[in-house]
Amino acid sequence: MSGFDERTQANMDAVLEETCRELPHHGGDHQTRKYIARQMIAAARSGQTTLGELRVVARHALLTLTGRKSA
Repeated sequence: MSGFDERTQANMDAVLEETCRELPHHGGDHQTRKYIARQMIAAARSGQTTLGELRVVARHALLTLTGRKSA
């Protein structure tokens, strides 16, 4: 994740862990985590770097993967 400041990296790490806690098998499989992380990286590159913004992106990625609809 080079190219991001420390705060952005910390936010991304925290949100990834928080989001993946909802998954089975102690945080999900590698491919699931990778997909969510890539979505957050893309968002951060476009300027979405706050915890709130990254949570929305990660949640959307999780819902996309699991086929659930957001409420």
